[in-house]
Amino acid sequence: MTRARLRPWPGLVVLVAMLLALPILVVVGFVFVPAGEVWRHLVDTVLVDYVSNSLLLMLGVSVGTVIGGVGTAWLTSMCRFPGRGLFEWALLLPMAMPAYIIAYTYTGMLDFAGPVQTLIRDLTGWGWGDYWFPQIRSLPGAAVMLSLVLYPYVYLLSRAAFLSQSLCVLDVSRTLGNGPWRTFFTVALPLARPAIVAGLSLALMETLADYGTVEYFGVSTFTTGIFRTWFGLGNPAAAAQLSALLLGFVFALILLEQTSRGQARYHDTGQRRQSIRRLELTGWRALAAFGFCMAPLSLGFLLPAGQLTVWSITVVDQRLDAEFARLALNSLGLAAGAALLALALALLLGYGRRLLPTRLVRAAVRTAGMGYAVPGTVIAVGVMIPFAWVDNSVDSWMRATFGVSTGLLLSGSLVALIFAYLVRFLAVSLQTVESGLAKIRPSMDEAGRSMGLRPAQVLRHIHMPMLQGSLLTALLLVFVDVLKELPATLILRPFNFNTLAVRAYELASDERLADSGPAALTIVVAGLIPVIILSRSITRSRASV
Repeated sequence: MTRARLRPWPGLVVLVAMLLALPILVVVGFVFVPAGEVWRHLVDTVLVDYVSNSLLLMLGVSVGTVIGGVGTAWLTSMCRFPGRGLFEWALLLPMAMPAYIIAYTYTGMLDFAGPVQTLIRDLTGWGWGDYWFPQIRSLPGAAVMLSLVLYPYVYLLSRAAFLSQSLCVLDVSRTLGNGPWRTFFTVALPLARPAIVAGLSLALMETLADYGTVEYFGVSTFTTGIFRTWFGLGNPAAAAQLSALLLGFVFALILLEQTSRGQARYHDTGQRRQSIRRLELTGWRALAAFGFCMAPLSLGFLLPAGQLTVWSITVVDQRLDAEFARLALNSLGLAAGAALLALALALLLGYGRRLLPTRLVRAAVRTAGMGYAVPGTVIAVGVMIPFAWVDNSVDSWMRATFGVSTGLLLSGSLVALIFAYLVRFLAVSLQTVESGLAKIRPSMDEAGRSMGLRPAQVLRHIHMPMLQGSLLTALLLVFVDVLKELPATLILRPFNFNTLAVRAYELASDERLADSGPAALTIVVAGLIPVIILSRSITRSRASV
């Protein structure tokens, strides 16, 4: 096919990529803006707290996710014990539970007026101050909450790594006299290190991006600082500089993951791919393995989901009203619109890269997909600043020319919110679409071109019918991610416009935890969709016994 017929594609790819990169470039650009009085005030008073609390939170989440994720991945991959087949997929269920929702739930269960402490007082006759109970609303409490819902990232990648390891290497270790646990620590664990670091990096990025949990628990981190600086101090420039500093932490995590993967020198050279001979656990060892796997599943999904269900039942008559229906329609409409737009852009970028895989096009596609690593708070700040500038410029020109005020055309509308969703979640659909396109042989493109079809016609009539599964997966993943998103929605939503996530946050902030149950439970149920998709994918990844 001639380059003249392909000419529109690279230009569109680069243009879309630059638009999607605009919020991040805006935030980075504020690094070079001279620091004002507000920034100096932040440095003198709270910046140290933001940095130290964020680092301590990351440390706590690192310990929790590695222990929970790697331990359960090894047990379900290499051992046989009662319930192993159930745990293989059920350990992914906590991914459906947003961190801020599990935080609200455990607060309701463990606070002084909650059922746990009430039961303790009823059984012992103790009163206030007569006993010690761990404070859930604290930095360690936030680390535990985040670990319970983020360990599946480490579990998923670690288990895939363990399943793909050559049995020859493990057999050699055992012939040298090493037992199964020594083989795990000296052979299997080092081989899986790149996958573990990749999963941990994803969990830590989500930790840095979290707002609902740390704000509700009163922990000062970068995300809460950005909100306070923007809305409390009314200084977008200082908020952008805080965002740039947070962005530096995120890029450091990306660099750490890439460096770890690039420096790995563990190679799988074995050719044997027979069924895994799992270690049979009996007696107390089987019971310990069952308990170890059951703990994160119960604490991360079953208990909070049960509590949300109880709350929802108790308030169903009051909360399932016209307002709830409006919130559901707002959330579903936003999620569906953003998912469809993200899918369309993913097809444009992915197919453009397939047509002309030049260095410029590849770089543009990578740039467009980097938003997923950026916290929603940072993206919201990066979207609001240029959109507000455009609104003010248009309004000033209309006032001067026609004496008419245009108001907030972009920054006060759903346009800004949907644009932020696209920047944040395009990578999800892009990776899924590119994975599907990679499975289509180039000969299919050549067949379409020989029939005189243009590139867009080849995509529509040949590729899209073959990509139905990938397109549906991409659509569902973005849909649920948008449905759960909180910080960007809080900043960019129009006046008098709410979603289920925002309403659950507002009710919980007002200590109306039971009233937040229906909205929170709806989000959790919707979040089960991508978990089911991931479960099916990991089940098909390798036949095992």
